[in-house]
Amino acid sequence: MTLADPAPVNKSLPEWNLADLYPSVDSPALRADFERAARESGAFAAEYRGKLAGLAADPRASEKLGEAVARYESLQDLFGRIMSFASLLHAGNVTDPARAKFFADARDKIVDASTQLLFFQLELNRIDDAVLDRAAQTAPLARWRPWLEDIRKEKPYELDDKLEELFHEKSVTGASSWNRLFDETIASLRFSVGGKELAIEPVLNLMQDPNEAVRREAAEAIGKTLTANLRTFALITNTLAKDKEISDRWRGFKDVADSRHLSNRVEGEVVAALVSAVEAAHPRLSHRYYKLKAKWFGKEALDYWDRNAPLPMAPARNFSWEEAHKVVLEAYDGFAPRMAQIAGDFFDKRWIDAPVRIGKAPGAFSHPTVPSAHPYVLLNFQGKPRDVMTLAHELGHGVHQVLAARQGALMAPTPLTLAETASVFGEMLTFRKLLESAAEKNERRAMLASKVEDMLNTVVRQMAFYSFERKVHTERRNGELTAEKICELWMSVQSSSLGPSIRLGPGYESFWAYIPHFIHSPFYVYAYAFGDCLVNSLYGVYQKAHEGFAERYFQLLEAGGSRPYNELLAPFGLDARDPSFWNIGLEMIEGLIAELEAMEES
Repeated sequence: MTLADPAPVNKSLPEWNLADLYPSVDSPALRADFERAARESGAFAAEYRGKLAGLAADPRASEKLGEAVARYESLQDLFGRIMSFASLLHAGNVTDPARAKFFADARDKIVDASTQLLFFQLELNRIDDAVLDRAAQTAPLARWRPWLEDIRKEKPYELDDKLEELFHEKSVTGASSWNRLFDETIASLRFSVGGKELAIEPVLNLMQDPNEAVRREAAEAIGKTLTANLRTFALITNTLAKDKEISDRWRGFKDVADSRHLSNRVEGEVVAALVSAVEAAHPRLSHRYYKLKAKWFGKEALDYWDRNAPLPMAPARNFSWEEAHKVVLEAYDGFAPRMAQIAGDFFDKRWIDAPVRIGKAPGAFSHPTVPSAHPYVLLNFQGKPRDVMTLAHELGHGVHQVLAARQGALMAPTPLTLAETASVFGEMLTFRKLLESAAEKNERRAMLASKVEDMLNTVVRQMAFYSFERKVHTERRNGELTAEKICELWMSVQSSSLGPSIRLGPGYESFWAYIPHFIHSPFYVYAYAFGDCLVNSLYGVYQKAHEGFAERYFQLLEAGGSRPYNELLAPFGLDARDPSFWNIGLEMIEGLIAELEAMEES
């Protein structure tokens, strides 16, 4: 199979080496693993389907069930390795038909194999609680006790075996295919700016250009191209929202976000408290800051293309890859050498893909792959200060994923309640490192303003995204939404969250269409605000008492998904279930805005 591999915009940036997963799509190792996945999943089903209740009643239940869970976990690692390779290869160039075909074919084979294992969790959850609990008291099953307790939470929403198989198999032609259509559509769009036809990432980057004319042209190009494609994006959004509604209805979820709360292992009332706290803080956070920024620009209100513009008095700065590398690792090392050592592997062992390339997936992510391998980071690095923060963010995820891998394939994945902890903490460490080196007032002001904007984007903007999704999914239950209606819902939450000092002009109403989280992970977005506020509180604990903090912090990261978030936060004296908890994080943002206002008076 021939895979297209377009040249990166900047050839000096690192590209990842996926050979640690498989040497190539044609490698004997990959072919053998496809065959093993099919063979061993069939053998597993033949040996255990319909027999778990009997094993649980056996005097050697812990040993027999432990052996079954170990084999199941090994298969999950195998499936994950294959699909990690396929998805990372595809992300490198989502417009290449050969990669798209390979990804789709791999997904089909793994869905076929994994369908044979669906019975396992369902049958485990049908074993009497007391019987399973007794078996899990001793080794070897005791190792997976946290996982067994975790999957028990899904028991009320599980269907019978055949229905679960149908849902699982239909995902290939359902949600997964619509996700792929979105990715390929976004990657293929071109935006006309300055006589050039640009992909989404470079044109979004121009929204931070020092020249307002460039920012405006980029913003209008985004609006024009997205508007021309709104029918496609509206169809994708409507279809996925309806697909989710059908699944939620069959499973018995009442609220549109309940399934996400369950997967995050967080109570709906905790998220509701976060929403209320952030919305109540709009006047003293986003509204207040953008009024101050408009004053810096000599305007009564900023146009939407100025929202993330560099300050007019800010010294222009671009970072080379080497500078970004050095800054982030020094910041991590200042907190704990162990953290810098783990992050250093991403650079030294080619676990990062940094250049902007035609067809490459937009945005950034850290893919955990599987515990038997290691994570990979994707960036679209263009040297902006925010790109340095993005590098710090994704490496934080990477460090977390490396540390949690020891929990194994079933317990390493971290619920979204804590998934953003290390990433946002890594950003904060890097920001503080850069701030320490800022000698002049204007440079310090620019850095503080940039951090405030990042926090507003993470907290206020992401919670507005969450409110938008709630409106879309709620309205969709009453019938299909027109593109115009979706735009109207988008504008309603944007205007209230950003405030009167941001003018949302024509074209901005279509900006919802390029946000991938709405498509790939409905209601994921509140995890960013959750993580930011949580980390602000964690960082406050760190500032007050360094001694012993790093050890407790690493224990939190190493736990992965093996313990609930409230248990992991308890050693730091934090409780996210307390409504006042969220104000701790919001007050840190408010304090930075107050510091900026004080600089105006000095």
